[in-house]
Amino acid sequence: MIEYIKGELTDLTPALATIETGGVGYGLNISLNTYTAIQGKKEVRLYVYESIREDAYVLYGFAGKKEREMFELLITVSGVGTNTARMMLSGMSVSELCNAISTGNARLIQGIKGIGKMTAQRIIVDLKEKIVALGIADEIPAGGQMSAPVNNQVKDEAISALTMLGFSPAPTQKVVLQILQQQPDLAVEQVVKLALKQIK
Repeated sequence: MIEYIKGELTDLTPALATIETGGVGYGLNISLNTYTAIQGKKEVRLYVYESIREDAYVLYGFAGKKEREMFELLITVSGVGTNTARMMLSGMSVSELCNAISTGNARLIQGIKGIGKMTAQRIIVDLKEKIVALGIADEIPAGGQMSAPVNNQVKDEAISALTMLGFSPAPTQKVVLQILQQQPDLAVEQVVKLALKQIK
């Protein structure tokens, strides 16, 4: 399994990035979001999703892990293939897509080419809980509005510690985010202590 490819960006179009590393040029299908993120750079690192079929071996590249996680979630939904998922991530940012899913905004999702009413509703039903559980919806609190950025390292370590203590990821994620939004300078152990009192 390829986790990421790091090397020289030798060719770039809005749909394809070619990265040369170790004398091999890898062609990776990308979204417009990734295209914007790596445009103008000489050295890049793209996280990889491998699509292996009988008739093709295709690599998809993502500027960040969150976009790849969102892509992997989207293709679990019936009726959403790799090209449709890439189209969705070209039409909206990960946070915008999370916002639309968490607030049940099917009309916004339908605005993406190739997404009909039924597919949009299926995406919302299938992924609403998963985007919270996996921590993709970092910036989306319960109300669905964008919030102030939080220290991701502290957040991730606190959630990891609480999960290891036996708490389920979804409520843990929610509580940790609320704590860090109110008190962004807390250390990991302080966040964990406060969360232990709040998680139901």
